[in-house]
Amino acid sequence: MSTELLVNVTPSETRVALVDHGMLQEVHIERQAKRGIVGNIYKGKISRVLPGMQAAFVDIGMDKAAFLHASDIVPHTECVDVQEKHHFQARNIAELVRQGQDIMVQVVKDPISTKGARLTTDITLPSRYLVFMPGSAHVGVSQRIESEEERERLKQIVSRHVDELGGFIIRTAAEGVGERELEQDTVFLKRLWRKVLERRGKYKACSVLYEDLSLAFRILRDFVGTELDRIRVDSRLTFDQLKQFTEEFVPELHPKLDYYSGESPIFDMYDVENEIQRALERKVELKSGGYLIIDQTEAMTTVDINTGAFVGHRNLEETIFNTNLEATAAIARQLRLRNLGGIIIIDFIDMQSDDHRRRVLQSLEQALAKDRAKTSVNGFSQLGLVEMTRKRTRESLEHVLCAQCPECKGRGRVKTVESVCFEILREVLRVNRAYDADRFVVYASLAVAEALHVEESHSLAELEVFIGKEVKVQAEPLYSQEQFDVVMM
Repeated sequence: MSTELLVNVTPSETRVALVDHGMLQEVHIERQAKRGIVGNIYKGKISRVLPGMQAAFVDIGMDKAAFLHASDIVPHTECVDVQEKHHFQARNIAELVRQGQDIMVQVVKDPISTKGARLTTDITLPSRYLVFMPGSAHVGVSQRIESEEERERLKQIVSRHVDELGGFIIRTAAEGVGERELEQDTVFLKRLWRKVLERRGKYKACSVLYEDLSLAFRILRDFVGTELDRIRVDSRLTFDQLKQFTEEFVPELHPKLDYYSGESPIFDMYDVENEIQRALERKVELKSGGYLIIDQTEAMTTVDINTGAFVGHRNLEETIFNTNLEATAAIARQLRLRNLGGIIIIDFIDMQSDDHRRRVLQSLEQALAKDRAKTSVNGFSQLGLVEMTRKRTRESLEHVLCAQCPECKGRGRVKTVESVCFEILREVLRVNRAYDADRFVVYASLAVAEALHVEESHSLAELEVFIGKEVKVQAEPLYSQEQFDVVMM
C-alpha cells in the first residue's frame, strides 16, 4: 500500500486528503470565502491597549480585532526603541505600542470561534528549503538534521547570504540540497520581503501586505520530505498550475503528480467522504469491540475509552490493556483527522499494572510521532488521566464543517416533550395572573401539541377548570420541540 495526497478542487472549495496505507490520516479544507490567514502579513492599526492583559487589539481589516501579546513583540521591530533593546524583557505593553499606531504583523493563529486572530511582529517568510527572518543576523538549522557535518555545510552556504535584510532558518527539507537551490531560495525570499516593505510604504492601515499560498500549493510545500508515492489532482487547471509550481520549486514531487480523470469523484474512490462523516461523530469503533467517545469543548477535548462488552474477571485485565493499546493508535489518528488541538484529556480504562500503564503511554507517544503538529504528553495524572497538548493553528474539522444546532443551541440535548408540556401549563398560569384575557391559544410543535391533546389532556382540562378559561392548543409544523407561544385572546 502507498501514501497518497488526494486534491479535490471545485470553484468554491479545495480539499486535500492524506491517505496512508488505505486509511485517511488528514483532511485539509479551504473555502474560497473563508481562506485561512495564518502566515499572512498585514499593516494593522492598534485599536486598543490592555495593560492588565499585557496585550493589544489590532485592526487588520477583519470582522474581529486580532490579538497581539507583549511576548509576541520582538526587539527588531519598529515597536521597540533601538537604544532600549538591551532591557527589552522589562518592557510592558503600554511602553511597546500605543493606540492608533500603525504596525506590521503576521498571523500565527486563525480566528477560532469567538477569538480573533493571534498575531506576532516576529515576521517570517517560508520557502522550499528556508525560512527568512527579517531583521535578524542569525542562521539556524532544523534539529531534525542530525549530521553535524551536514549542518555545518548548510550553515556555511546560507551564512553568505545574510545581510541587513535578515537571516534564515534552514528547514529539514534542505538536507542534502545543493548550493544552487539554496541560493535560489535566498534570492526568492529577499525579493519577496522587499515587495512586502514596498507595499508597507504604499498601502494604508488595515491592508494585507502578503498572502500565504493557497491550500493545494501550501500542502505540497509543507509535505516535502514526507514519503509520498503519488499526488492525485482532479482539476486540470490546478494540476497544470501544480506542475509548473513543482517544476520550479519542488522538483522531486513533480514526477509524483497525477491528473485524476475518473468518472467517480476522487474522494468516493478512496472512501474519504464516508471517513470524513465518521470523523464528525462522537463514537469511534475499535476492531476489538471497544470504542472511543470524543467530546470537543471550548476549553479542551476529552477522549474516553471503553471496552464494550464485558468479558469476565479472568481476562479482564488483559482485555483492558489490549483495548487501551489499540486505542492509542486510534486516538493519534483521530487527533490528526479531526485536527483537534489545545488541551486533550484521555481517560484510559483503569489499569492495575504499572508496566501496562508505561507501555500504553509509550505506544501513544510512538503513534503521535507521525503527527506533523507538535504534541506533548504529560503522562498519567493522580486521577489516572493522561494529559497532553497538540499545537492548534487552524479550526478543527468539526468547526469547519458544522454549525451550532439551532434546536439545542450547543447543549447536545433538548427538553423532553413532557417537560415542554409542563412548561406551557406553567406559562398559561403565569400569563393568566398577570393579564386579563378571555381565553388562550397555545402554539407548539407537532409532538408537544399531540401530547397536550393525548397524554396531558387531563392536566390541560384541570388547568382550564382552575383558571375558568378555555385553553386551545394548535400545532405548528415549523416549531422546534422546545418552541411555543401562549397567545391571549
